[in-house]
Amino acid sequence: MQRHTRRDFLKTTGAAAAAAGLGQFGAGGPVVKAAERKYDISLAGWSLHRTIGDGEGKTPQLDMPKLARDEFDIGAIELVNQMMPASDAAYVKQLGKNAADNDVDIILIMIDREGSVGAAERDERIDAVQRHSRWIDIAADLGCHTIRLNWAGAPENVMEDEGALDDFINRSVRAFSILCDRGDEKDINVTIENHGGPSSHIGALERLMKAVDHERFGTLPDFGNFPRDESGKHSVDIYDSIDRMMPYAKAVSAKCYDFDDAGNETTLDFERIMKLVVDKHDYHGHIGIEYEGNRLSEFDGIKACKKLLERLRG
Repeated sequence: MQRHTRRDFLKTTGAAAAAAGLGQFGAGGPVVKAAERKYDISLAGWSLHRTIGDGEGKTPQLDMPKLARDEFDIGAIELVNQMMPASDAAYVKQLGKNAADNDVDIILIMIDREGSVGAAERDERIDAVQRHSRWIDIAADLGCHTIRLNWAGAPENVMEDEGALDDFINRSVRAFSILCDRGDEKDINVTIENHGGPSSHIGALERLMKAVDHERFGTLPDFGNFPRDESGKHSVDIYDSIDRMMPYAKAVSAKCYDFDDAGNETTLDFERIMKLVVDKHDYHGHIGIEYEGNRLSEFDGIKACKKLLERLRG
């Protein structure tokens, strides 16, 4: 099976302009739209967190590549470390073989609960770097191009205290830089998703990106993980936030919750998002389906999102 490298997923420059049809205006300035959007579709493991597990009636994680190919005809998957029952060499080798046997690429791993890279205590930061470094090695063994980790360790209400935010950013830089250097050795990108806390506030995230300033360091924009107020409405402009995350993006996560009879996502304007992600920022890597709804089953939600992404591709 052909394995994609990091270079297969980098944004190509000028391609959209060369194939341009009409100039349009979107958030942040003029947008040039190509006749056909070029991006691939992947499947995030969290879309199947109720289906995959170790219990009776559950699908083993080792079978996710076959499930992705047979049920959804998707040829790239994104793992979640917390859904993997093991991570030893034998298990990783078997998972890689199962992916190859089903002509499926494993492109990234989402890492949770492996320590706080921005912890106040130095020993905690060192421990988090060591634990995440191991996942960089596993990602390389599986042929991935990226890991996603959490920007954890911030004090409570850090976004309301400029001094505390400054300290949090400053102490995070060294840890992320070390991980990026390790990623350089293994050809693995290190990314942060908007996944709560300061990571979901674009101003703080931009400051961190600029402070680390490493080619391997980037974002994984998720369409849905932005702060909400007490009424449940987004307290930030999610489209502006996605727009500002995209210059650093190494991968993209298409969070979705529900769909109407016409096949459109009911909580997010996917067409508007695609104009930003693909048309404006010339992103042509994978867009990962991450279904989190409750009305549709996991299978039906994944299929609905795939159909929408295919339609928007043109």
